[in-house]
Amino acid sequence: MRLEDIRAILGPADDTLIAQINRTGATVGELAEAWGWLNADEAMINEGRPLPKGRVAELVAILEAAEPDPEE
Repeated sequence: MRLEDIRAILGPADDTLIAQINRTGATVGELAEAWGWLNADEAMINEGRPLPKGRVAELVAILEAAEPDPEE
């Protein structure tokens, strides 16, 4: 996946996060789906989409871990 593709979906992202995403071997579509689950999971469930699995689930976990802790 190209750096431009990742930044188009996520916006600014640090090199570590980009490297983690690239190591998954995910496609642009899988990253976009993971971003959707992370930011609008209720809408995805209401659409009847199955819960993420495989690379999409892996990406969701990576993106969740990269989010800043709101309590800090």
